Amino acid sequence: MKEHLVYEIGQGESSGGRRPVLLMFNKRAGCSIGIDVGVDYVNGILTDLEGSILYEEQIKLPPSSPEVTIRKLIELIQQLISQMPSSPYGLIGIGLCIHGLVDAGEQIVFTPHSKWKNVDLKTTLQETFQVPIFIENEANAGAYGEKIFGAAKHYDHLIYASIGTGIGIGIIIDHHLYRGAYGFSGEMGHMTIDFNGPTCSCGNRGCWELYASEKALFQSLQTDDQHISHQDLEQLAKLNDMKTLNALRNFGFYLGVGLTNVLHTFNPQAIILRNKVIESHQAVLHVIEEEVSSRMDTQFSSHVELLPSSLGTQCASIGDDISCHRSFFSARCHPHNMTYLFFN
Repeated sequence: MKEHLVYEIGQGESSGGRRPVLLMFNKRAGCSIGIDVGVDYVNGILTDLEGSILYEEQIKLPPSSPEVTIRKLIELIQQLISQMPSSPYGLIGIGLCIHGLVDAGEQIVFTPHSKWKNVDLKTTLQETFQVPIFIENEANAGAYGEKIFGAAKHYDHLIYASIGTGIGIGIIIDHHLYRGAYGFSGEMGHMTIDFNGPTCSCGNRGCWELYASEKALFQSLQTDDQHISHQDLEQLAKLNDMKTLNALRNFGFYLGVGLTNVLHTFNPQAIILRNKVIESHQAVLHVIEEEVSSRMDTQFSSHVELLPSSLGTQCASIGDDISCHRSFFSARCHPHNMTYLFFN
């Protein structure tokens, strides 16, 4: 109680001795911020210590340098801080994820679509806000979010696939996030599925994400005089536009091809798919399931769940928050008492 993390709510029934004091977790003892820095957007959430979202904000990002993006990012964080209620601990930390390579020291090594290289964002934010800063790869953060609060709560072995401008995966094996020797695991979007395919931004040829990313889907529908939005896609699909339906089927087909390789490699219980199109078009998920089933022995495919994300666009930001909470509570509580702390 002296830590302000619990408070009394009364007394319980006695079983013969003194009546027990009933305590409640004080979820408003502090706040944290989770940020998802995408290629053309920044999502930010302010949460309490239980992970409930108190405030959220999103800004669009035009193509720009890291310096411009960082300035916009700092402005967004300041906006989130301005919405914080008064609390004993105030802001306990800021978690932030990037769509790219983040090394074991939380330095941003490379972002293939934004062209960031060797950016020390952690130090910049620590000096600006004077709180703990946690930098993570976006797919890893999404895996955290779905494991604790989303569709993957009941799985010990899972893959989180983030499908947007590119494709990244977060890997959880026996409750633990797998990062690899240097923190770069999960870059499956750059797995070759076409030896003679076009050159990718990473320098490889025929990468999976050139065929199965959301960017690839929309590129297949664009024309010189028409830019297709998510809303346009919805309307065209409802009208049974054949070009749109074929593009959605191809999207599911190529995702199924790559996910088959992922399943053979990691043998998870479930794959969580984070993509707005998949979440709103059940038919795409069916195509993925059909393709996976046709390419795998039933001993593999029959035991795997393919599920859309239940947290949607907030998934990675929520995962960032978990890193803040884990650090905060580990300094104050026995880790076995905190759900957040099972990741190493």
